[in-house]
Formats: sequence, structure tokens, C-alpha cells
Amino acid sequence: MVKEEISRANALFCAECQQPFSIYEVNTYSSCHQAPLLTQYDLTDLTIEAINQNERSMWRYAEVLPVLEQANIVSLGEGWTPLLKLKRLAEKFQVENLYFKDESANPTGSFKARGLSMAVSKAKELGIENCIIPTAGNAGGALAAYCAHAGMKATVVMPTHTPMPFKKECEYFGANLVLVDGLISDCARKVASLNLNGKYFDMSTMKEPYRLEGKKTMGYEIAEQLNWQLPDVILYPTGGGTGLIGMWKAFNEMIKLGWIPPSNFPRFIAVQTENCKPVVDSFFSAEFASPCLPSVANGLSVPFPFAHTLIKFILQDTSGTAIAVSEQAIVENVKEIASLEGMLVAPEGAALVEALKILLVTEEIDRDEKILLLNTGSGYKYLENLP
Repeated sequence: MVKEEISRANALFCAECQQPFSIYEVNTYSSCHQAPLLTQYDLTDLTIEAINQNERSMWRYAEVLPVLEQANIVSLGEGWTPLLKLKRLAEKFQVENLYFKDESANPTGSFKARGLSMAVSKAKELGIENCIIPTAGNAGGALAAYCAHAGMKATVVMPTHTPMPFKKECEYFGANLVLVDGLISDCARKVASLNLNGKYFDMSTMKEPYRLEGKKTMGYEIAEQLNWQLPDVILYPTGGGTGLIGMWKAFNEMIKLGWIPPSNFPRFIAVQTENCKPVVDSFFSAEFASPCLPSVANGLSVPFPFAHTLIKFILQDTSGTAIAVSEQAIVENVKEIASLEGMLVAPEGAALVEALKILLVTEEIDRDEKILLLNTGSGYKYLENLP
């Protein structure tokens, strides 16, 4: 699939203080600051020609991914998803360029396939055999699928109210499914109680280094698919924020590589639901001010994102912002996208269209800018949530 010596990864480092950690050992998050660990690469003399054009998956970027040996890659063909122009919505909103990165084309129907392919591959490389994850839905299905493909064990801890398709896929992939009354934060507490003896490796969002690296490939693909000219603004549905952080990391790596100019860095806009908006609260008031409730967009019900400090930094660093939209508007926009563009998107993706409408009116987005919306998954799994 890719050449034998496939990675330039050489270390991990703490996102807070840059203290190094070994990429050859099992790591979770930094012991110094209880912060996410980021992967470092030797980017010296790496050219665009290093991209494997024969590989039609995210592994085309293997040299800037953390799996060191090709034999450890656990892949179902994730990545290299379509980048589409939304012509009818663009006409309606009177915008020049409206792009749509459609992650529903991934295995298991969401962008979680990228992160879990990478995390399971690295777990295999490090000799890990038993994984556990708290999930709002899609991440659990992805972990179950990739563990099945790798011959590893998966335990998925999921809210009871999650739509049935998410539960069924975990069971069919052979995972041990544990249901919990509450939100993903309650599932995380259940994971901690199940893992007191350390028999599982915890794949929680941003509490291990490698899901981020899989999500990062969305950034590389966006740049390549747009001929190395990035959008002016990217709207991203933000729960745990791994994809937002990953794309920001990818763009910074490409600047160091000389593949894109520093002046072409997009603004990031984090979009949440009014039912659960900790990123919005912390961005504007420096604290989680609002209670969190379940959402039609399951993936947005994340009360305490582990990487909220890094998310806030990225929004500020890119002159971006954060915005919350109503549950009713999310449902209405699922219908609008379906009827105008023929795509049944995840409610998380539909939230972006409502955010765009608001930000065009407030002139925080200009109508002549190049705008990209990132749909995280397929709406078919969420039909139980929709009226």
C-alpha cells in the first residue's frame, strides 16, 4: 500500500509546555500538565512528491503520520472523501464559493473512521490488544470496526438514548457494548470505573495522541483537493474538537513544509448546539457556564471537552469564533440540505448551515469568501432523532 519506511514521526510533546515523550512507548496524555500529547515529525526536505498518489485513502500521507511500520496499518479505506461545491445553497445565501467536505463516505459512515484507524494501528504497533472508549455514537462504531479488522478487543460505553443504529453496529462488529444513562461525560466516568485495574487502553478523545493524527488528514486532503489554496474560513461542528485541532496542526505542518503560504491560514469557527455549548461559553467567558443536555446532534453533547484550552487557543490564533445554534434549526437545516443538495447529512453537519446563515447576517463571514463546511457523518444513522 505504501513504501516500507513510512513515517517521519520522532517524538511526542506536551501541548502546554512542549516537554518530549517517546513515540516508541505507550502514552496517553502529558504527566506534566495533564494536557494532550501532539506528534512531532522530521519535516526536513519533505516535498509534495512524497504523497503516494496511488493510495486513495488517508494513508497517502503516511510520512507525516505516526505509524512507523507498514505492517501495523489497520485500514478499511478511510479518508480521501469528496470535497463538493454546494451550488444551490450558495445561490440561496448569495455566496461565491461554498465547499462541503463530506465525511459520510468513510467506513462506518463518519470521520471517526480516520481517528480510530490511526489509533488502532498505533495500538497494534505498541502491542495493545484491549481497547475501551466512551462515545456519543460514531466513535464507538469506528473503534469496534477497526478492532474487529485488527483482531483486537473493543469495549464501547455509550449513552442509553443513542439511536439504535449506533448500538447495533457495535454489536455486529463484536464489541462489548455498555449502556449508561447520561451523556458522554457519564460514559467517561464509567470507563474510568471499568478500567481501575488498567486492563484496557482508553481511547477517549484527546486522552491518547493518535486519533488526532488520523483526523489531521482532513487538513491535508482539503489543501490538496483545493490545489494548495486553503479556504478563508472553516466551520466545524465541535464536540471534543479533535478534527478542529487536527486540521490546525496539519496546516501548520504544511506551512513548515512550504506546501502552503502562511498568509493562507483559514479562520476556524467552532459550531455547537444551544443544548451543550461549553466551547462557546469558555471562548467568551472563560468558564463552562451552561448545563449540557442531550442533542439531536449526539456528537455535540460533550460537556467537558478535555482539550478545551487548546480549542480556545486555536480559535483565537486564527481570528475565529464560536457559535451555538438551536435544536430546531439543526433539524430544519437537515431538511434544507437534503431538499436542495440531495444529501442527508448528520445533524452535526447541518448545524453549520444555520451558523453560516447567522454569521453572514452579522458580517462575520463575507459573501465573497471561500467557505468550507465539514460534515462529520451520515444522517441515516440519526433518523430516530429526526421528527
